[in-house]
Order: sequence, then C-alpha cells, then structure tokens
Amino acid sequence: MTKITPQPGIMDISLYQGGAAHVDGVENVIKLSSNENPLGPSPKAAEAVRNSASEIHRYPSTDHAKLRAAIGEAMGLDPERIICGVGSDEIITFLCQAYAGPGDEVVHTEHGFAMYRISALAAGATPVEVGERDRVTDVDALLAGCTDRTKLVFIANPNNPTGTMIGASEVARLADGLPPQALLVLDGAYAEFVDGFDGGASIVSARDNVVMTRTFSKLYGLGGLRVGWGYGPRDIIDVLNRVRGPFNLSGTALAAAEAAIRDTEYVEHCRAQNARWRTWLAEALAELGVPSDTSCANFILARFASRAEAEACDDYLKSQGLIVRRVAGYNLPNALRITVGNEIACRRVAAAVAAFKNGAS
Repeated sequence: MTKITPQPGIMDISLYQGGAAHVDGVENVIKLSSNENPLGPSPKAAEAVRNSASEIHRYPSTDHAKLRAAIGEAMGLDPERIICGVGSDEIITFLCQAYAGPGDEVVHTEHGFAMYRISALAAGATPVEVGERDRVTDVDALLAGCTDRTKLVFIANPNNPTGTMIGASEVARLADGLPPQALLVLDGAYAEFVDGFDGGASIVSARDNVVMTRTFSKLYGLGGLRVGWGYGPRDIIDVLNRVRGPFNLSGTALAAAEAAIRDTEYVEHCRAQNARWRTWLAEALAELGVPSDTSCANFILARFASRAEAEACDDYLKSQGLIVRRVAGYNLPNALRITVGNEIACRRVAAAVAAFKNGAS
C-alpha cells in the first residue's frame, strides 16, 4: 500500500469553483458570475498583446522592472516596494508561504475571499474565521480573533462578495491593534472602483506591518492574462521575491498590464460606466423587493428572503441566459452576487428578476 500522502491541511481544501460561463441548451448567454469588465480591456492593452506575439520565443523579464515602474508612476508608489504576481492570488499565496506555517493562524472574515483559507491551509497554517457586522468587516472582531499564534490577517476592502468597505481610520485602527508578530494584508482587488481611493497605500507607507495587494483582472479587464501586484515594506517584498518563481509572468502579460495602467482615460471611462449601472441595477432590484448593501465594487449582492428563493431565482436567470453567482460557500446562502454588466446586461437582469418575482418559471 502506498504511503505517499500530502502535507497536513491540503485535503481540508475544497476545490475553488470559478464562475460558470455556459448554460446547456441556452444561447445568447451573458456571464455575470466572475466580476469581469464588460467593456473588455483597454484597446492599448489589446494592441500590446498583439505586438508581443513576435517575442514569445523569448523569456520574459525576471524583475518586472518596466511594469513596476509603470505602477509606481500611476499610483505614486516606490517601484522597489512593488512585487508582481500571477493575479493577486499569487501574492496571497506568497504571503502564506513565507509567513505562516504549522502552528500559526491566519485570520479572515466570515464572508472573505476563499483564497485566504485555501492559501493558509496549503501552507499548513490554521485559518481562523471571525464574524462581520451586517456584512461589513468588523475591526473589533478581527482584533479579538488574534492570538500569539496569529501571523496574517486578511481583509478585502471593498470586500468580495459583499461589496462593502470600511474607512481608512478603521483600517489604521486594525493595523495599530495587531499583535507584534502579525502582518495585515489589504486585498484591494476592487479598490479601483472607488473614486479617489488608494487601496490603503498610504497606510502601508506609514507602517511596517501592512501589505496591499491589487489586480489587473477586474477594472483593467485582463482576467485572462492573470496579473496582480503587491505593495509593502521593502524587507517584506524582499522576502516574497525569494519565493516567487523567476518567470512567473509572461512577456505578453507584462506588456498588456503596462499598457493598461498607462491608459488612464480608458480606466476612468470604465469606472464611470460601472458606477452608473451599479446604481441603476441596485435601485431596479430594490424596487422589486430584492435589497443589497451599497456596493463599492463592480457587483451587487442581491439578498432574497430565503436560500430557496435565491436558488430558484438563480435557476430562472440561467434559463434566461443570465449567469450570476451563488454565494452559499461564502456563508451567504440567501444571496446572489451579480456582476455589473453593460446596459443591455443590467436591463436583462432586472427584467428577468421582475418576471421571476411575478411567478415566471
């Protein structure tokens, strides 16, 4: 009998389920399950992808210097304190790999991103889930959940899948209240959807116990290329670079991300369109008796009277070619997360929910 076994914690990981993209037997499907930019990437990013084709036989940059410089220029940050990864997911993995292990604890909120738990378990650490307050990050609960074994504390701000966020003063209070061996990680995957928000960069810059992660998968529309980045104290970034693979990002991905972050006009256009239709969709569903918290991201969390109603509505939306996301796995069984699409998508969702409420089947 084989004695080959995985490390402790690995088999406690449930396989991550991405947003569905197809419905059997249904045509003209609109995917609203993965919080993708309905407008697609910047045309300049698409052009950079095409131009990179002649160089795909070459190894990419190992230090990502040009992309880090572009991020630094766009965000007003020191490029030497930036690390790039395969989506912000990889930065989260690096943090757990480098700073958490057997006997350590990784704290996250009850409706937090699934990768916090997955990456903690993969590193052999123990994930610790704390409650939220009406689907909003609760700083007091997070601080109470910390012990002398806590090594990492993750919050997404804005949070996925709730869309809610907390202010800078609360984030600072959390950072200042952590035990001395703990590192706070600010997951800013949706930070770009908040006008004028730095994702917590100023809090990172002023402290030695905070790291911020960001992604090109959402507002920048590069989900298929998987590019993310992190910003933190130099010594922590140095540690993360020691576990990062030397060629973790392709030349094509690097070129597209650099072009995307430099196209500020397109970024502003996408942000404005999302804000417009996010408000419209939330108000339209509220009028149908489907409330949601004020979202600061590119989705809304539509709440129903029961799990049965939420799942029945999801089934009906699928029959109409509309794919949204069930979030029972995030401890929100009565809700559906709906990506803010373009005008056509938002109007179709509202019409379909109205039909469902009126007894369609």
